[in-house]
Amino acid sequence: MNIFTQHNPTKLYFGKGQISQLSTEVRQMKVLLVYGGGSIKQNGVYEDVINELKKVEATIFKLPGVEPNPRLTTVYRGVEICKSEGIDILLAVGGGSVIDCTKAIAIGAKYDGDVWELITRKAPIESALPIGTVLTLAATGSEMNPISVISNWETKDKLGWGSPLVFPRFSILDPTYTFSVSHKQTVYGIVDSMSHALESYFHRTKNTPLIDAFIESLLRTAIQTAPKLLEDLTSYDHRETMMYLSTIAFNETLLNGTDGGDWGSHRIEHALSAVYDIPHGGGLAILFPNWLEHVLEEDPSRVKMLAMNVFGISDEGKSDIEVAKEGAKALRAFWNSLGAPSRLSDYDIDDRDIELIIDKTFIKPGVGLYKELDRESVRDILIRSM
Repeated sequence: MNIFTQHNPTKLYFGKGQISQLSTEVRQMKVLLVYGGGSIKQNGVYEDVINELKKVEATIFKLPGVEPNPRLTTVYRGVEICKSEGIDILLAVGGGSVIDCTKAIAIGAKYDGDVWELITRKAPIESALPIGTVLTLAATGSEMNPISVISNWETKDKLGWGSPLVFPRFSILDPTYTFSVSHKQTVYGIVDSMSHALESYFHRTKNTPLIDAFIESLLRTAIQTAPKLLEDLTSYDHRETMMYLSTIAFNETLLNGTDGGDWGSHRIEHALSAVYDIPHGGGLAILFPNWLEHVLEEDPSRVKMLAMNVFGISDEGKSDIEVAKEGAKALRAFWNSLGAPSRLSDYDIDDRDIELIIDKTFIKPGVGLYKELDRESVRDILIRSM
């Protein structure tokens, strides 16, 4: 293992009825409520939040309409409200997209220039407004990490960024708030959560048996739970399991002592959905198995571990590459069995923009750590995914 420091300042309130804790965290403040397309008004979450804020006589401002791939223009709207109204705290009510947008607003509200300069690292992030979250979709882990992804639709760029200053101060996770999430969005959340664990799994650090076992256990739990959840979308037990699983998958616990994992598949997907605006989970379901098939040709060792320890594939009488290939196929088959897409053609995407996607993948240098990808590698993964 590598030397590491772990510090996660997010206070997690987990379980049914924990929305009652909101009034202990938010006092008589100016609050900017950030949310998406309005589903929280249909499932009762919005009313619960407003009632708790009224208890403490908070002054409420609202920013609705955050997109599934949150856009810079929406961040600008939030920053303007914060600056003009003197907002004290941001409250994200929704899934990862809403929380990611809120994080960007938090840094932009404390910066005199264009927030895109901070996201593109042209200027340092030195301050941020405090953030709280009420989670309604188990997927990204943004409720307990310092990471955000923002799309600049004008330039077709989708960039991940992070800062310790945007760890949420608190996050409220009530599994009942995910009961109304559709079958399709639940599938995308499962894929996204598993992908975060998989990215962490593909590292080059030696002597990491405990972290590897953590990740393998999380993946096995997802494989056991996901089909049951999709048969009963209002099962508290299964929603509870997947909600906590998705948080742990990307709250940095699975990175302790390692080189940080690979994340090449995420970089390609960000480029892909910057050009085509497809669901992040859908893009990952297509790309990640093809990334596995690409990297196992050079080094099958860790893909073989995945195959044997997560999918129970035997290595008897088989070469390492044969076992690894079975593992890649098993992951694809599992996601497809849930209803996730298998090819880019499922989104009517062909190879006409492949060079643009490659260009966008390399908007920042260094793609992948388990295997650093060059343009030909990214092209190969995209072609496999067509």
